[in-house]
Amino acid sequence: MEIGLLGATGAAGRALAVRLASVGYDVILGSRNRYRAMEVCDALLEEWSDRNLAIRPTDNVEAAKAEVVVITTPWDAAATTARSVADQLHGKVVVCMSNAIARVAGEFQPLVPPRGSVTATVQAEIGDAYVAAALHHVPASELGSLHEDVASDVLICSDHVLATERVSEILGKIPGIRPLDAGGLSNATAIEAFSAVLLQLNGRYR
Repeated sequence: MEIGLLGATGAAGRALAVRLASVGYDVILGSRNRYRAMEVCDALLEEWSDRNLAIRPTDNVEAAKAEVVVITTPWDAAATTARSVADQLHGKVVVCMSNAIARVAGEFQPLVPPRGSVTATVQAEIGDAYVAAALHHVPASELGSLHEDVASDVLICSDHVLATERVSEILGKIPGIRPLDAGGLSNATAIEAFSAVLLQLNGRYR
């Protein structure tokens, strides 16, 4: 299965790319700038040269043509990114892992996006896609370190059973991750906000 990552040159996108590729998925690493994606992809493949990682770089439009798409951008770019490739996302499972949080005085603080959650805003932009919220509280440093299992429950919210099941299947292949059905997309509001607390705890107590 090909999984396209949008805006994947940041910490979250890089981490998810190597983790998914490590369990056998073909990962398309997308960016607004194809050349930036090429640089990041080359760096990842060099860093994990002892692994046979199937990661290839491209722009967001091409990455959005994959069977399953994950938006890995910062929260304030998630809806804009979804809108920019909406023509490629009709009827697809789309995962949003963005948190509306900010780091203030060394601590994570939740913010409130226009529709209550980043994922709900993304769903509004691509109404005929099957959007799910997932991976909000897994630190990129842990997700991207292939030397260790992730060791984390992952809450999945969606109004579409298909999306919940598909995302659970994908994440269930990652050693140490236990995907959990956390209900409808309205619950993403609480999960995204509480992720500020979880990230703080994960960083402090591992």
